[in-house]
Amino acid sequence: MGREFATVGVVGLGTMGAGIVEVLARNGVRVVAVEVDRAGVERGRGHVEQSTARAVVKGKLDHAARVDLLRRVDYTTELGDLAPVDLVIEAVPESLDLKVRVFAEVDRIVRPDVVLASNTSSLSVTRIGVHTGRPGKVVGLHFFNPAPVLRLVEVVRTVVTEPEVIADVTAFTRKLGKEPVVIGDRAGFIANALLFGYLNHAVAMYESRYASREDLDAAMRFGCGYPMGPLALLDLIGLDTAYEILETMYAQSRNRLHAPVPLLKQMITAGLLGRKTGRGFYTYDGPDSPTVIPDAHTPAPVEVARTVRDIRRVGVIGTGVMATGIVEVLARNGFDTILRARTTGKACAAKDKVRKSLERQVARNRLSEEDKEATLARIAPVVDFAGLADCDLVIEAVAEDLRIKRDVFAALDKAVKPGAILATTTSSLPVIECAAATTRPGDVLGLHFFNPAQIMKLVEIVDTIATTPDAVATAHALCERLGKHPVHCGDRAGFIVNALLFPYLNDAVKMLEAHYAEADDIDTAMKVGCGLPMGPFELLDVVGLDVSLAIERTLYDEFHESGYAPAPLLEHLVMAGRLGRKTGQGFRDHDR
Repeated sequence: MGREFATVGVVGLGTMGAGIVEVLARNGVRVVAVEVDRAGVERGRGHVEQSTARAVVKGKLDHAARVDLLRRVDYTTELGDLAPVDLVIEAVPESLDLKVRVFAEVDRIVRPDVVLASNTSSLSVTRIGVHTGRPGKVVGLHFFNPAPVLRLVEVVRTVVTEPEVIADVTAFTRKLGKEPVVIGDRAGFIANALLFGYLNHAVAMYESRYASREDLDAAMRFGCGYPMGPLALLDLIGLDTAYEILETMYAQSRNRLHAPVPLLKQMITAGLLGRKTGRGFYTYDGPDSPTVIPDAHTPAPVEVARTVRDIRRVGVIGTGVMATGIVEVLARNGFDTILRARTTGKACAAKDKVRKSLERQVARNRLSEEDKEATLARIAPVVDFAGLADCDLVIEAVAEDLRIKRDVFAALDKAVKPGAILATTTSSLPVIECAAATTRPGDVLGLHFFNPAQIMKLVEIVDTIATTPDAVATAHALCERLGKHPVHCGDRAGFIVNALLFPYLNDAVKMLEAHYAEADDIDTAMKVGCGLPMGPFELLDVVGLDVSLAIERTLYDEFHESGYAPAPLLEHLVMAGRLGRKTGQGFRDHDR
């Protein structure tokens, strides 16, 4: 029979502490809420009252339940009032010295059997616990913001935490309606350790002017289904908070990818902390407002009036899933589309794939029979490159092999009319290498569609040092005509999405490899704690471990960052033929 936590103390009533108070009181727990002064108490009380009032308006809490909830909370400025509690949760600012002082004082006040928990997001729970007389009863209890909404709680054990304490705290978080994951004491734990390396990398991209803030954020929202882009998320978290977490992680890991990008410190010094100050990477219409307003960095609309070439006929080279998806998108949007394959049989089979896809749309009442037939009538299969001669744009979508792609571009250069744009759908290979195989490098760019092309809105437009502005503007206008969201970036390995995504996935594999956490817990942390549509191991199995490894090797070969070196576990799984869903086995076993 585990211990009961009938009364819980919460020390620190900022946004996070007040949120934890609300969670506890909502679930019938009596709360002693402590702040340093009366002003702090009133701010904390205000957070709880406003949050619960919003819940009543939204129908998530009735008036009587709100009254009962508020009655369960006793506010105080005296730590001595914690004497009768069964559990104390510390939620003061992220300062080791401050937390140590709080724990040492609380340790002297509460009973010897009381569990002490820190809501730290990155500091060492071990270092906090050793300043008490009960390090075996000290744990991390990391709620996510906003605590009343997000279900994940990271339960952090130290090397001396008593197993029954972990069991009791884990059971208690489940009673609160949360989803706990139990992990060891390492900077950043699971979610922040994976999240903040990714966020830091996005800041580095922005600092180098590789892509605009809008395109960086849109790329991850539309390309990966993330609820927020990285720079908007940093504004929400607070740049000062993010900097402290990264500093803590770097001090422990010495991984250069965790070293805060200098731009973060510069913005903090200038008072640009994010939403809470009304300015961060974006400008808001006031402090604590979510509403973004235009500022000096808001990009002007892409010039289209005089610079866009006329695109009427488009060629697509390839017969795989990506190629047929692009063919379908083009033909459905009114373009005469030439589908080039190596043999007549392959070309007809590829058109048949499009036919079956369209028939599924008809069956779901998303497309009429007439529109299906009109779409198919616009698709002309060919075998010879000469069949592409009159195309205004040709999109190459063959295997991700640079030698093959260069051969294709050399053939296109000879076959296709002057002034036509030649595009590659590569996800990570150098576009300039394709351009160098032609005599028209100014007309060559990347058009990286995402799979499935019929559904995914994002297209990365990649310009090389040779691509002309009118070719880029034409590609942008085409994407908009196709109902896609174009983002612009330079010709660097991984472009935006893969350059941000795959180092994060690689870090997750390294975390598993180090036996720090199980794959299920890591996936849960990122889905439940960060709102991602898939956990890293789910995603790796869907993408294919061989494809993922190839992209990671490309990133490592270009940037020579030790942190990008593919995790040995990933390489071993690929060598063993465990490639993910397509082979039935990857990080997990799948039904085929």
